[in-house]
Amino acid sequence: MNAYAVFLRGVNVGGINLKMAEVKATLAELPVTDVSTLLASGNAVLRSSLSADELKEAIQDALRERFGYDAWVIVIPADDVDALVNACPFPPDDASTHTYVTLATDSAVLDELWDLAERAGTEHARLSPTATAWLAPVGGTLDSTMSKATAKAKFKATTTTRNLRTMLKVQAAAQKLCD
Repeated sequence: MNAYAVFLRGVNVGGINLKMAEVKATLAELPVTDVSTLLASGNAVLRSSLSADELKEAIQDALRERFGYDAWVIVIPADDVDALVNACPFPPDDASTHTYVTLATDSAVLDELWDLAERAGTEHARLSPTATAWLAPVGGTLDSTMSKATAKAKFKATTTTRNLRTMLKVQAAAQKLCD
């Protein structure tokens, strides 16, 4: 069985309000074990013998059927979450700056976001072919180039963003499944 982290796009921040207990129950109906949800922003860890792509499709289908919304998820092996969090050169937060990690299912999409960040002068770092970290000033996240870009319809199905504090919690929970 493989350990995975699951990231749901737009849950409890984008008008899609789901109770994590219901999400957990829905996930538990799939061919998975050891399901845990973290925080209220659509994060879970679990084990499955399915591949990441198979699991993504199964989760999206189950969420669409159960909750009636166009669910988009990103599924990442636990070891990959560990590697990308460890690759982040920025601190979780400081008095003036928040650190975010944008995850993508398509490296070409992330390349496009990378180019936008470059042109805007956003401080950022590529963590993997499908993850980038970026900084936003405290109180300025929603006005940041990266936040505005990832909110566009063309990126919604393939990206999701978490603050680094959340990623650290997901990393810890996913690694427990690997122990």
